[in-house]
Amino acid sequence: MSATLKGLFAALLAFGVFSSHDALIKALGADYPVFQIIFFSVLFAFVPMSMMMLADKAVDNFRPRHPLLVATRAGLAIIAMSCGFYAFTALPLAEVYALLFAMPLLITALSVPLLGETVRAQRWAAVIVGLIGVLVVLRPGVTELSLGHAAALAAAFANSLSTVLVRKIGGRERPAVLILYPMILAMTAMSMTLPVVYVPVQLPDLAMMAAVGFLSVIAQFFMISAYKAAPAAVVAPLQYSQILWATMFGMLFFAETPDMYVGIGSSIIILSGIFVVWRESRENVSDKTPVLKTANPRFDTGPQPK
Repeated sequence: MSATLKGLFAALLAFGVFSSHDALIKALGADYPVFQIIFFSVLFAFVPMSMMMLADKAVDNFRPRHPLLVATRAGLAIIAMSCGFYAFTALPLAEVYALLFAMPLLITALSVPLLGETVRAQRWAAVIVGLIGVLVVLRPGVTELSLGHAAALAAAFANSLSTVLVRKIGGRERPAVLILYPMILAMTAMSMTLPVVYVPVQLPDLAMMAAVGFLSVIAQFFMISAYKAAPAAVVAPLQYSQILWATMFGMLFFAETPDMYVGIGSSIIILSGIFVVWRESRENVSDKTPVLKTANPRFDTGPQPK
């Protein structure tokens, strides 16, 4: 099996595991507050993720070189995680994914003022068309927009800003710093909410929360393997396979059936995102490639390796 095929297979596994992770969040959200789910899932993910990061043989410490930017990114990661988890508990899985899939488009737009990226007419057209797809999914004025919709969009925007920050500082900060600091801050922030929101946890549900944490680590491992084995232009578009998992899990476990507008809007967003990825994979498109180099389709994991 070629390296590219191994990378493709690893990416498909990663996104399948991530989708299982999201389905568990939705199931837990029926009985537990989001902040409590985040606390326990990050707690259970911390030890194996720390071991993965400590495998980095670089002789260095964990002191960030850009403390303010690292802290800002950690804050954005917590906002994205909190909003994303809430969206999964409040909306059909496929609908949440459709809105989160706007992230590559938002990253492209944000890269202009924040990174000095040059985005030409074709990519701007893809961004505009993709955002039209978001409107098709939301149908403002036709369907009632809920807090879940706002949370999904906020998660997409916060993660996009976080990704642009990674592009800005990633070459000067260790991956361990960019991953472990948000996890530590998330556990600290969520622990402060527990006295207010805590609901006694049944043992099977605690096992599910542990599974959320471990699945995020397993998926991250597969994702790292995919990016090491295959070009980013091959790996990045595979994030859209999650819509298939979301549809299947939604129908099997949550009695969800995406309507025609979610299907049409998702298709528009996906095609626009794939076009952006394809354009940025070409040589001499620009000096910076924020989507391919650092784009993370997940809001609860660290940056992908370059």
